[in-house]
Order: sequence, then structure tokens, then C-alpha cells
Amino acid sequence: MLFSFDEKGKGTFVKPCDLYDKKKGYGFITEKNPPVSGLGNHFVFPAYYGDEDAVKPEQCEKGIFVDNESALKNLEAPNGGLIPLCFAADVPEYGNYKVNLEFNATGEALVFAGSRRLFFRGRMTVGTTVKLSFDLNVSRIIPRGSTEAADRRTVYVTVLGENAVLSFVEIEKSDAKTVFICGDSTVTDQPADYPYYPGSSYSGWGQMLSDHLKGVAVSNHAHSGLTTESFRNEGHYAIVREMLSAGDYVMFQFAHNDQKLPHLKAKEGYRNNLLRYIEETREAGAFPIIVTPLARNTWKPDNGGYNDLLKEYADECILIGREFDVPVVDLHDFSMQEILKDGLESSKRFYFPKDYTHTNDYGAYKMARFISKELEKLTGDYAPIAEAAHYDETDWDVNEIPKVPEISEKFKKTQNGTSTSDKASEIERPGDDLLRAEALDMVIKAAKFFPTNVFNDIYDDIVGHEWYAGTVQCAFQNGIIPKEMIADKKFRPEEPVTLEDFICFTVAACGSRKKLPEGKATAYDGVCKEYARESMRIAVALGLIGENRDPKEKMKRKEGAAICAGLGL
Repeated sequence: MLFSFDEKGKGTFVKPCDLYDKKKGYGFITEKNPPVSGLGNHFVFPAYYGDEDAVKPEQCEKGIFVDNESALKNLEAPNGGLIPLCFAADVPEYGNYKVNLEFNATGEALVFAGSRRLFFRGRMTVGTTVKLSFDLNVSRIIPRGSTEAADRRTVYVTVLGENAVLSFVEIEKSDAKTVFICGDSTVTDQPADYPYYPGSSYSGWGQMLSDHLKGVAVSNHAHSGLTTESFRNEGHYAIVREMLSAGDYVMFQFAHNDQKLPHLKAKEGYRNNLLRYIEETREAGAFPIIVTPLARNTWKPDNGGYNDLLKEYADECILIGREFDVPVVDLHDFSMQEILKDGLESSKRFYFPKDYTHTNDYGAYKMARFISKELEKLTGDYAPIAEAAHYDETDWDVNEIPKVPEISEKFKKTQNGTSTSDKASEIERPGDDLLRAEALDMVIKAAKFFPTNVFNDIYDDIVGHEWYAGTVQCAFQNGIIPKEMIADKKFRPEEPVTLEDFICFTVAACGSRKKLPEGKATAYDGVCKEYARESMRIAVALGLIGENRDPKEKMKRKEGAAICAGLGL
């Protein structure tokens, strides 16, 4: 399949107005036809920007482009950023494909394909044309929150850069070997909002590895919250086994979630599960590779030094490698040494803002560079992947600690998400106690926040695969959970929420979206918890509650929905 964006070119001529749909089987992706969440190009148009026609493909002499400057102006994006130009085309079957494309850009340019896997990064001068060729794997996946594999036979090609122009795309079958990746949220293909800011985009190293491997196709089946056990039990490994061929490679990196479960201790369930994966990979004629878990940027209080939370799991990986002659890439030691070298604060530039487990695009790229360098050292049956490893000496670094981009005032007023207030009168199980996790879910939806795709292990009683993990993470990052209501590092998600704690959630969320009135003394001052006093005062001033309630009473679901409706967001 050859697609040209110049009327004189060969193949199918694609016009700027050709938006992708299943019937046509090709076209551009904008906010008007976003893919199903988790199955598309992993660039997410934030709902709070409204329906603004920001991504508008246009024609020029060289091909199709998006006017980055005009789009940012239209969005009133206060921090700049890059707007993605994405082309999609369906392919007839699963497998590996060779993608050839030609594009122009000015300044820093990036090319992502599939579910936001990086294939090109570089700085370009005016008039520079790049002809890029790479291998892309197309496969089924089981999206998080689903129990069934989803059909995903669409190739996405996304180009970013100032004045980036796409000239043509060609897609043809490839006989390249495949590198399968099995793992958790530190490895997975993470989505990014646009405008795109690499420092404030979650990223797993698995989605950056494709830029460091030439001549092979990466098939990343890692997902947030998975363990060595749930990766198999939820069906993700079955897809890998179904597609695995002799001569392929399978990389395994787990531990971040295993360590929270007593039966998956390093020398017990974790070890046994890895050994089973190794045996089955070899039975298929493929070659296993173990990657030790990415280190967290965690430090002991009061300058007590670095707190290595994953040492026993990393040590067990190395031991298994020696005992069973499996290559081990010691990412844990590399990332930990980098953290020790930079220190707590400086290391934050490689992690998502306010997160100490999950890297941003800069950090994931750095980890992928190291992994490719280690793969280059392999010999024997692993020689083909060593030859494919392309170690890029050019670091993709950032000097400042990334911050979550600001939302423009224009789009704070034109939010179009669906909030709890829309359903206050139709709430399910209205008379049931409202649980803490459910309360947070109500509040962040009412305030137009969005659950994250990861969980940062901030509380000991929340495992990443639980439905509310991303909700709790979002609330924590946005300062919605008072630290005083946490005891023994436990959030207690299934405990009924009290009125005073629910009010703390709602007032904190509301304060991130609009200016709050000044609270005055109320009847609650002497009876509510000290940390909830100001929130209760503000809630009374806002008219969310009267002064005749017991602050420690358990909230009902219908009442929580009604309070959220009263926020007026």
C-alpha cells in the first residue's frame, strides 16, 4: 500500500479532508475521529480543550501538514508544545510490516508509530527531507480493564515538529524477526496528551526501544499493574505465545507489582513464574531475555540515603540468569546508579512530574539506550538482536524538572467531559455507602480530571491492577487526598467515606478549577477533624452542605453525587 499526499505521486492520493474511518480504511486522525482508547496512536486530545478543530490537516506543495503555531494559538496552550499529525491505514492481517515514509520538518522532529512507539528523533534544518524505514508489529492486545482481546489491525504513523510535512507513506509485509516485551507500567506503551510535552508524558522503556533496534519489530504487550502471574492469567501471554515464532526474542521485566503480593515473593512465586516463561519461550524455539526492574527514585527520610525497594527482585533475576544461562540486562543497577549520581531532586527530570516510579519520555529513552547498549554485547543465538541494536550516543536530556502543563483559561470555561453532575439523579445503588475509592472517582470526574494509566505505589494497600488505582494516583498527584487521612501508608479504598473526608476531596478538587470563597467559622469547627476544618467552612460557604450534619457520618452514593453536582464545574 502506497499513500501519496501529492496529487502527482504514485499510489492512493490522500487529501487533507480524508479523515480515517473503518469503511475507507485510511485517513488522518484528529479530535473529530479519535481512536478507541488504548487501541489507537496513544495521543489523547484532552476533553477540557473542547471541540475546537485544533488539528486541521492542510495541503502544501510537499504534502500534508498541521500548522503547529496556529493550532497552539487556537488552543491557547500556555506552554507551547507540539501538535501531532497522524495518518492511519488498515492492514489485512496481523504480523510485521515495513513502513517507509518521507517527511520534512524544522527544529526537533519525532516520528512515532503504532501505540506511540518512537522510531525517529532528531533536529532538522529548513528544507531537510528524511526518508525513514522501519519494521512495525501489528497484533491483538487485551486493553486494560477488558478481558477480551481487541482487533487492532491499523497502522498509525504520527509525525511531530515545527512545520512537519508528511509526503508519503508506504506499508508492506515484512519478514523481520519480532522482539516481544512482557512487563508492567514501567515498560508499557503509555499515552500522551497533546499538545505534546516529552517531560510531562508518561512513557515505558518498551515504547522507546523501537528507536534503538533496526531490522526487527517490537511487539510490546506490557500493561500497567501486571505481575508475573496476572500477565498470564489475564491472557496477555497467550497472545505472545500465539504469535511467537522460532528465532524471535522475548523480554521480561516485572517486580513493581509482584512485591505487593505475599505469594509473589522474589524467591517464591516471582522466581517460579519467570522460570516457567523461560522454559515455554525456549520450547517455541525463541530466546528469553530478563530485564531487572527499573529502580524507583525513592529515598529514606531525613537524608537517610537511597531506599532500594526492589533489590531482592533484581538479585533474583541475576541469579536465574546465571543458573539457567539466560541473558540479563541489569536495568535496575543502571537506573539506580543514575539516581545516586544525580540525587533525589535532579533525578526528577527523568520521571513524570510528582511520580517516582514511572519515567517520562526523556527517562524512558535513556533506559532504552542503555538496554540497546547491553543487547549489543550478546553473542551466539542472540547475535541477530545484537546486530539489530542501534546504540544512539545522542542523549535526549532535559535540564529542568518537568511540570504538568497549565490549562488555558479559555478551555477551563469550555470543558466538555461527562461529570457526575450529569448523572446525579440516576446514580446506581443510591442508598449504598459511598466507598473511598468510589468517592474519589466521583470527585475527579466532576472536576474534569482523568485517571492516569499508572499507579505509583504511594499506598501499600492498592495494587496497580485494581480499577481505582489510576483514580487514586490522579487524586494524589493533584493534591486531592489530605495526608492526614492516611495511616500506615494505607488509603483503605473500600472503607466507607465520611462526610468530612468527602468534603476534603471535593473542596480540594474544586480549588484546582476555580477560586474558592473565604471560609468563616461554622458549627463544625469544634467537632470535625482539624485538617477538615477549612474545607468544611468552604463547603458551607459554597452551599454544598448545611451546618446541621455529623461530619463523621457515612456518605451515601446519591448524596455524594448531589454534592458533586453542586460544585458547578
